[in-house]
Amino acid sequence: MNILLVYPHYPATFWSFRYAMKFIGRKASFPPLGLMTVAAMLPDSWEKRLVDMNVRPLADADLQWADYVFISAMSIQRASADEVIERCLPLGVKIVAGGPLFTSCYEDFIEVDHLVLGEAEITLPRFLEDLQGGTPRRIYHAEGWAQLEQTPMPLWNLVRMRDYAAMNVQYGRGCPFDCEFCDITSLFGRRPRSKPLSLLLAELESLYTGGWRGAIFFVDDNFIGDKPKLKQEILPALIDWMKTKNYPFYFYTEASIDLADDAELLNLMVDAGFEEVFIGIETPHDGGLFESGKSQNRNRDLLLSVKRIQQAGLQVHGGFIVGFDSDPISIFDQQIRFIQESGIVTAMVGVLSVLRGTKLHQRMEQEGRLLKSSSGDNTAIDLNFVPRMKAESLIAGYQDILTTIYAPKQFYQRVTRLFREYQPRPQTGFHLQQGHLGALFKSMLFLGVLGKERFHYWKLFFWSLFRKPRLFPLAITYAVYGFHFRKVAEQISGGNLFADNQGGDTSKVGS
Repeated sequence: MNILLVYPHYPATFWSFRYAMKFIGRKASFPPLGLMTVAAMLPDSWEKRLVDMNVRPLADADLQWADYVFISAMSIQRASADEVIERCLPLGVKIVAGGPLFTSCYEDFIEVDHLVLGEAEITLPRFLEDLQGGTPRRIYHAEGWAQLEQTPMPLWNLVRMRDYAAMNVQYGRGCPFDCEFCDITSLFGRRPRSKPLSLLLAELESLYTGGWRGAIFFVDDNFIGDKPKLKQEILPALIDWMKTKNYPFYFYTEASIDLADDAELLNLMVDAGFEEVFIGIETPHDGGLFESGKSQNRNRDLLLSVKRIQQAGLQVHGGFIVGFDSDPISIFDQQIRFIQESGIVTAMVGVLSVLRGTKLHQRMEQEGRLLKSSSGDNTAIDLNFVPRMKAESLIAGYQDILTTIYAPKQFYQRVTRLFREYQPRPQTGFHLQQGHLGALFKSMLFLGVLGKERFHYWKLFFWSLFRKPRLFPLAITYAVYGFHFRKVAEQISGGNLFADNQGGDTSKVGS
């Protein structure tokens, strides 16, 4: 049996870092962990190939070779997933689909032969058993949640590591919080589940013996969901492992803002090699936090919380949202002010998007405010609901945030502000990887000579070189990030604000 695993193309968004990849000679941020894990669940006797369309095109010869095409995707990859499905149909190759996109809206994919939904540890074995028995069903739903002891090690040999900026592992699933706009709890539940320590260390060991050195992304949606286990078992063992290996990796992950309240946990994470953490700030406006059920962000000084994390030795990347019902017209200036004062260099700002499977989707449907399905891209000017604020004001305000925070002056100011707060640990430093020297020289040419930001680039270049020499490589990294963010922001701000996919007559959107 020939199995072709296909990961659809990811559009250019803040998250893709596509324009930054060109500086370091990599093709994508990280490989498709889910598909590599699914591949490990398939019979050893089957032939397996993986095509990551973010790394190379999907050729007709790939499809002609396959008996089955396995597709996994997130909502933002839907357009590419649709194209892959359309290409399979005339060739008669059977399609097996799973992952967040298909789990949340499986009714839309009538052309797919088999929909293996929910967590693969539960549904994939049932599909494989039926397939080998000659009676595969079309839809397999998961009942309950998987025990992650069942999760096999990903088949890293299906990808070329040098194509990627980072590798990725998953430690746990689920989130104890239940924000109205988030679909994580519907996909993975509210009770955090995690892999045994032995499996986690085995995955890291496999990456180490495979020759990987550098960044590893823990893809957990909330890494600190089970704090006692992290503090008592996982992080102490990870510290020992990293020391034994002389710190071959550095880690980054996602967590909730209450990380700032736990100094012990912060110290353990940094000692284990964590250097970056993405946190959903969402909004400095308490009305939006209350409305969305973001309880962990309320009744606290968000700015102080961010600075505590930075001072402990973690760079904070932040997610921000505009478009809540309670947002005042001043929200755009509030967001800009908070982002600048926080020193959050990587500020992922998006417009509220109503995802299937969320409480927000249920509410909007009941209120008759849904316009269409979400594309999954919250950076696109593509409202899929009727906002309380006038749509024109919301979109113009969103564009103003992007053009302000990613203008060279404001962006480089945030880098400097971060460097004044950020206190990296002694074991953390420059991790020389393939492409880093090239990135330095490319940045000097394209940003320092040809770029409009050249004055700010050289100011940061020499300030960090002489005042914060340990952070000089990070300064170059952020300069490259800034280029990527500006390119994406320009695309968002320069597009047609009310294209046909906006939902028709824009005078009906908003009030």
